Amino acid sequence: MLTVDFDRLGIGPDTKVIDVGCGAGRHSFEAYRRGADIIAFDQDVTELADVAKMFEAMADAGEAPASARAEARVGDALALPFPDGTFDVVIASEILEHVPADEAAIAELVRVLKPGGALAVTVPRWLPEKVCWILSDEYHANEGGHIRIYQASALREKVEKRGMRFTHTHFAHALHSPFWWLKCAVGMENTKNPLVAGYHKLLVWDMMSRPLVTKAAEAALNPVIGKSVALYFEKPADVEKPRNPKSPSDASG
Repeated sequence: MLTVDFDRLGIGPDTKVIDVGCGAGRHSFEAYRRGADIIAFDQDVTELADVAKMFEAMADAGEAPASARAEARVGDALALPFPDGTFDVVIASEILEHVPADEAAIAELVRVLKPGGALAVTVPRWLPEKVCWILSDEYHANEGGHIRIYQASALREKVEKRGMRFTHTHFAHALHSPFWWLKCAVGMENTKNPLVAGYHKLLVWDMMSRPLVTKAAEAALNPVIGKSVALYFEKPADVEKPRNPKSPSDASG
């Protein structure tokens, strides 16, 4: 289940990509399939070990071009261990809502991107996320959970003030919003609830089969209740200095 539009990012052979906060690796695997040199970057050692195993399995099965390179790297998004201007594309999908010092993380995403390169950032959309927070504290108030709800315009401004040029936005995963509302309403751990279990089966079927009926339904509903918002930026050849230089308060988010 991809949130980022890979065609818009132009990811293909010889593209150097980093997927920051890669989680289980869904975007990293797609970049690898397309022939990119991909670094899956996260602080979760256990999850990254599984990502590395999947990279190996994909290579063995011929699911990625032989010329492509894939690596799983453990580290901190606030201190990316790469020189300035390393990557053609930087992806940060569903990570910034977890990071207290989000502006410091954004500065790092921009720093490692090449001039002319593309940045894709996705976060939970304000309205679906707000409903989840109202229905359940358990949804977000836990270790490593969501610590803020973004207005897309506010996130765009945070990235633009690092000298980036906004290019596009879209919404995604509308069919997932009601699922999370149901989970929040009945209890996050109540997986045996028949409504939750039934809806989950529907989502799995949709992800595996991608029938036209659900694709059409999601496309129609995304502008209204899309669970995620994706924002795309380009790094100009001459990046302006940030309008609001980082202050000590940035460290607290």
